[in-house]
Amino acid sequence: MEQVIITNNLTKKFGSFTAVDNISFYVEKGEIFGFLGANGAGKTTAMRMLCGLSKPTSGSGSVAGYDISKEYEKIKKNIGYMSQKFSLYEDLTVAENIKLFAGIYGMPLKKIKEKSAHILERLELTDRKDTLVKYIPTGWKQKLAFSVAVFHDPKIVFLDEPTGGVDPEARRQFWEMIYEAADNGITIFVTTHYMDEAEYCDRISIMVQGKIAALAAPKDMKKEYGAATMDKVFRKLVAGTFNQE
Repeated sequence: MEQVIITNNLTKKFGSFTAVDNISFYVEKGEIFGFLGANGAGKTTAMRMLCGLSKPTSGSGSVAGYDISKEYEKIKKNIGYMSQKFSLYEDLTVAENIKLFAGIYGMPLKKIKEKSAHILERLELTDRKDTLVKYIPTGWKQKLAFSVAVFHDPKIVFLDEPTGGVDPEARRQFWEMIYEAADNGITIFVTTHYMDEAEYCDRISIMVQGKIAALAAPKDMKKEYGAATMDKVFRKLVAGTFNQE
């Protein structure tokens, strides 16, 4: 399989503090790759480097074939990004948000109009296209944000804790959209603090204190650490305790 994300000894320091400490991994095309870690573990800092938003202190990496240290503008054109905290402009309407982000990625107006109609119909938002985003329920808002993130057919989409604050049914629907995107060849790089969502990934990496403490398919990781759930695996790694519970 084609490797669309590659890192080798990737490191990021802030003064004497090492946020990301010599991490090496790869992600294959069309893979759903989970990037897990407690707050402060370094996962967001690592994601920022991969998105071309922060330069590494040392080490190397490439995303969609582009060097993260030198070709970050090209990286930005080939990825989509969605976070829990900021993905849409709440004082713009549903339709205005779609048009804005599609325009940022350089899509022609005709194609934006055609694709917008399809997205609105699919999300059942056609009748609310002129509604300000801040008045839309959280679950719909997150699904819209994901649709916007993949609107320009990026090679890779980065999702930073995308399902925070949504109900279980909306989370299930959101993951159905992720699976469909992956089936269409889009690589999914997702951080989450919901351990049950780790089970939905093809492979997962767990960061502890800036280092990758474990990387494998969920079933293999559970077997290795003698745990029934990913939550128990995570607790063992973070606590540094590998005894059978």
